[in-house]
Amino acid sequence: MNVYEIIPEKIITQLESGVAPWRKPWRCDAPMNLVSGKEYRGVNPFLLAPTGYGSRYWLTFNQANKLGGHIRKGEKSSIVTFWNIGPEKTRTTAEGVTKTSKPILLRYFNVFNLEQTEGIADKLGIGKFSPRAADIAQCESIVSSMKNPPSFAQHIQASYRPSTDTVSMPSKTAFESIEHYYSTLFHEMTHSTGHASRIGRPGIEEVSPFGTETYSKEELIAELGAAMLCGITGIAPMTLDTSAAYLKSWIEVLKGDSKLIVQAASAAQKAADYIRNVTVKPQENTTEVCEESEVTF
Repeated sequence: MNVYEIIPEKIITQLESGVAPWRKPWRCDAPMNLVSGKEYRGVNPFLLAPTGYGSRYWLTFNQANKLGGHIRKGEKSSIVTFWNIGPEKTRTTAEGVTKTSKPILLRYFNVFNLEQTEGIADKLGIGKFSPRAADIAQCESIVSSMKNPPSFAQHIQASYRPSTDTVSMPSKTAFESIEHYYSTLFHEMTHSTGHASRIGRPGIEEVSPFGTETYSKEELIAELGAAMLCGITGIAPMTLDTSAAYLKSWIEVLKGDSKLIVQAASAAQKAADYIRNVTVKPQENTTEVCEESEVTF
């Protein structure tokens, strides 16, 4: 089974159990590898969140041993993905045109949460972690500091209109809670990053009717992007439709396109980074890669 089969299978299993993993993001700081200090991004927070651990730190079996500790007997690993960027290659086309490219493979490896280990946390002085408290001031800061923002307007419905580049929102007082308001706003702002003046995405730049693959992908990007921003600010995503019909629709979509969740999570990460004015240098082979076997497609 390759990585593009394993990841959707895990997400679909969650959906079939009645939980949308992008609606239950981390409530502590973003998950991070204990040794490298690198945060897990893209689809990884949604693969790790359903495990229910409170610590943000993860590590491989070998890393645990090198730190003088060990994984407790009977503990099960979780997977995280990474993009493996190979050396640049040059080829000449039949027309005599020389092109250069770098092969990019999606791979995965197994990790364990710090709470699944013994002999490490105390040695490093890492105590227990409490869930992040909701930071409404940080929510407002993210909204107000977005570079090249869309226009904002008050309306009875929350929406993003590409033709006028406008995010429309009801008043804050119209929502059940302030968390409802910001999680909804983050959803619409994620849509707005697809505008040609920002990142640009087919689901925004082209008219995509309801029910099409492009429409579904764009909605998933907005769901994941909002969940990422909610996780960063410590608020729970409150825009939820947890109905059986909602979950069933995503199961069907993900079964129809095995690469969709990975592609959507990657696009959502770019959107969340854009909204937060964060620039992340692409990471090639990570320290974890050298010690675990991976599966490629």
